[in-house]
Amino acid sequence: MTVSFLLCLILFLVAYFLGSIPTGYLIARWLKGIDIRQHGSGSTGATNVLRTLGKGPALVVFVVDVIKGVLAVLAVRLVYWVYPDLIPPSWRDWLTVTCALLAIIGHSKSIWLNFTGGKSVATSLGILLSINPLLGLGSFSVFLVVVAIWRIVSLSSIAAAIAVNILTWLLLPSPPYIVFALLAGVYVIFRHRSNIERILAGTEPKIGESHPAQN
Repeated sequence: MTVSFLLCLILFLVAYFLGSIPTGYLIARWLKGIDIRQHGSGSTGATNVLRTLGKGPALVVFVVDVIKGVLAVLAVRLVYWVYPDLIPPSWRDWLTVTCALLAIIGHSKSIWLNFTGGKSVATSLGILLSINPLLGLGSFSVFLVVVAIWRIVSLSSIAAAIAVNILTWLLLPSPPYIVFALLAGVYVIFRHRSNIERILAGTEPKIGESHPAQN
């Protein structure tokens, strides 16, 4: 049992540190020598990179941040594949969602950036795609529809966070994933609280518009 707990602890650390990789910050440093946190919204995510550096760097940040989420889930599966008898099978789903949540928190509270970061949307997408491709694609479809209509990324992210909860009840109606969807959705929406204020005030920038001030 001690070995089981040790492996779980290692997985928790791996998930958090994967999430903590500051992709947007590193890209901005490498390409422009700037601290992305001092520009636009202050976020290290792909949306702020898009506004500050352009489409190419933003796409790289988005893809890498998605991969971070994928790897956090795959790490759990790898441990069960390599050491099938060391962690009880009944722990698997709870272990998966705990690692997923730690990766999400790591992205927004990176140890490398004094616990600052992004909004955790791309990393959450990678996690959802790994847990259930239909869940990930369904949530991303909601994101794309909303962004196509209103052209506001933050609004689209919030809509996707809400959609995750509905889709989880339909596709994965089990306690670990229902709890994960609720906690992750609430966390992502909470990370967008300043965006919500600007949306209500009508000042949230649309795609292609510059950000008026930092968060």
